[in-house]
Amino acid sequence: MRFMIIVKSCPEFEAEVQPDPDPAVMAAMATYHEELARAGVLLDGSGLQPSRTGWRIHYGPSGTDGLSSRHVVNGPFAEPRELIAGFTMIQVSSREEALEWSRRFPNPVREGAEAIVEVRQLYELEEFTPSETLEKFKAIEGLSKS
Repeated sequence: MRFMIIVKSCPEFEAEVQPDPDPAVMAAMATYHEELARAGVLLDGSGLQPSRTGWRIHYGPSGTDGLSSRHVVNGPFAEPRELIAGFTMIQVSSREEALEWSRRFPNPVREGAEAIVEVRQLYELEEFTPSETLEKFKAIEGLSKS
């Protein structure tokens, strides 16, 4: 079972001009991720740059060609708490194990500060109804692992 531990953004993260977080936060994160790696459950993890460096693709109604129209909206985006500042991806044997690891996640802002970390389970290909398209996804997954 794969889970994503999602660090929600905050005004402080969105205002950053360079990645220079509190050394205590970095130390706690390094220790935590080291523990995940030693336990063999860490798949990936990283921080994201502020939304002003990103963009969104907005899809609209289909045009005459039958395809959705698309347009780019550059950041920054409002409501930092609705944005993602970083993530950690883990693979564990149960929801309970994911909950246990996520409870140990260090405060991503700093101790005593208000912060939100959201945890979501990823879909596994085996959960979908078998189909030709699903087989294509399984083949792609196999390619990416080799």
